[in-house]
Amino acid sequence: MLNVAEALLYNLYPMTTEENRMIDTKKEQERDELHRAIWAIADELRGAVDGWDFKNYVLGTMFYRYISENLCNYINSGEIEAGNADFDFAQMPDEDAEEAREGLVEEKGFFILPSELFCNVRANAANDENLNETLERVFRHIEESAKGSEAESDFAGLFDDYDVNSNKLGSSVAKRNEKLVKLLNGVGEMNLGDVKDHSIDAFGDAYEYLMTMYASNAGKSGGEFFTPADVSELLTRLGTVGKAEINKVYDPACGSGSLLLKAEKILGKDAIRNGFYGQEINITTYNLCRINMFLHDVGFDKFDIACEDTLLSPQHWDDEPFELIVSNPPYSIKWAGDENPLLINDPRFAPAGVLAPKSKADMAFIMHSLSWLASNGTAAIVCFPGIMYRGGAEQKIRKYLVDNNYVDCVIQLPSNLFFGTSIATCIMVMKKNKADNKTLFIDATSECVKVTNNNKLTPENINRIVDVFAKREEVEHFAHLASYEEVSGNDYNLSVSTYVEAEDTREKIDIVKLNAEIKEIVAREQMLRDEIDKIIAEIEV
Repeated sequence: MLNVAEALLYNLYPMTTEENRMIDTKKEQERDELHRAIWAIADELRGAVDGWDFKNYVLGTMFYRYISENLCNYINSGEIEAGNADFDFAQMPDEDAEEAREGLVEEKGFFILPSELFCNVRANAANDENLNETLERVFRHIEESAKGSEAESDFAGLFDDYDVNSNKLGSSVAKRNEKLVKLLNGVGEMNLGDVKDHSIDAFGDAYEYLMTMYASNAGKSGGEFFTPADVSELLTRLGTVGKAEINKVYDPACGSGSLLLKAEKILGKDAIRNGFYGQEINITTYNLCRINMFLHDVGFDKFDIACEDTLLSPQHWDDEPFELIVSNPPYSIKWAGDENPLLINDPRFAPAGVLAPKSKADMAFIMHSLSWLASNGTAAIVCFPGIMYRGGAEQKIRKYLVDNNYVDCVIQLPSNLFFGTSIATCIMVMKKNKADNKTLFIDATSECVKVTNNNKLTPENINRIVDVFAKREEVEHFAHLASYEEVSGNDYNLSVSTYVEAEDTREKIDIVKLNAEIKEIVAREQMLRDEIDKIIAEIEV
C-alpha cells in the first residue's frame, strides 16, 4: 500500500522494472530526501496557512534561494576563472558590489546586494525583529533591479503572493516572523545544493512535487493550476513525434507552466531553439509560471509569459508561429462570443465563419491555437468531450476543421485523470501539413492504473498511445483511421466512440452447449420427480 508521499512520487516518476529502480537509486534517494524536507516544512506550518495558499510561501522562498545562489555561482565562477580562487560574492561589501549592478542586470536580468542574498538574510533571521520588513524590502529590491531591462516583465510582481504581513502566518509580528524564520530554515536546509552535483533537477523537482502535493488536495482549484505530469508527457510526446528539435513551444492557457516545461524534459533545453511562450489570465498562476521557469533554470531571455485574456487580448501576434502547442484550457468557460461583434472579424476566428458559443469557449481556444500554429507544427489540446459531438456553432467549427484537413487525431482519455474533475477528457491533435486526408481515432479509456484517488497513465500506457498515433494504424477496439467521407457522413461528429467499436467484455455464451445443459437439467429434474413419486406411492400404501 503506497502512502501519500510514495503515491505522489510514483505519479511523477513511475518505475517500470527492477532494473530501472536499481539504475535510478541515486535519483530516488535524492528525491526522497527532498520530498521529506518539503513535508517537514508543511508539518511545521500546518494550521498556519491553508494548503493551496501555503505553496506560495514555499515556492517564493525556494525562488529567492535559487536566484541568490544562481547569481553567486555565476559571479564566483567568473572570479575563480580569473584567478581569484578565494572570492565569495556573499561576503562582499554592498558598496563594492554596486559597481557590478549594471553589467549583471544585463547578463542575468536581475541583481541582489550581498547583504540581501538568501544565505545572509537567513543567517540573521532569528535575531531580526523586523524580518517581515526585511523580506518585503529584499523582494521589492529584486523586482526593481530588473526595471528598465529586458527582464523587467519577467520579474515584475513575482513576489506579490508572498504576503509577509498576512494574518495566516500569525496574529502578531513576532508570531509571523517566527513562521518566516522556520520557512527560511526549512528551505535553506533542503538538499538543493549545486545543480551540477545532482542527478535530478532539484529546484524543478521540488516545484513539481509541491504543486502535485497540493493540487491533489485542493480539488478543482488545484486542477486549474496544474496538469498532471503523465498527461503533460503524453501531450508533448504527441506533439513532437519525429522531431529532435523545435523552434519554440506555446501554451495559450499555461497555468503554472508544467506543460511548457515538459517539452524541455523530453527534447532537451537546447532542442527548443527560441524558448517558451504562454499566456495566463490569473495573476497568481501567472506568477507561479514565471517562478517555475526560473526554478527549471530557464533564463529570462528564453521565456515570454503574458498575463492577459488569451481570447480577447492575445499577446503574441507578432511572433513567429509555434512549432509545438500544448494546452489544457479551461473547460466550457464563458466568453464574449457573439456579444462582441468585432470578434467575427478576428483573423483567428473568422475562417470558421462562426464563433464558439458564448457559454462554451472551448472551440475558441481550438481556433486560437490553430491560428498560432506553424505550417510544420503540431497542436495537442485537452478538450471537454462535448465539443466533439454538440451541434450548432461547435458543429460548424468542426466542419471547418475537418473540411480543411486540420484534425489529425482525437484520443479519448480515461476518466479521473485530472485533479478536481472525474470526467473522461479527450485530446485533439491538429496539424496543417497532414500527409493524408484521414482522421485517426484512439480509444485510450482503459490505458491507466489507479493510484490513490486518481487514474494515472503509466509509461507503458503513454508508449502505446504514442506508438499507434505515430504509425496511424488500425487496431481492433483501440484505433480507427477514418476517411473524410466517413467523418463528414457522420455530420462531423468527432467522438471516438462513433468510430472505434468498444470491445465486448461480456461472457460469450455457447448456445449449443447451453441447450445441452438445459436438456440435462430437465432430464435430471424429471428423474427426481419420478423418484419422489415412487416414495410417495410407498408411503400411501
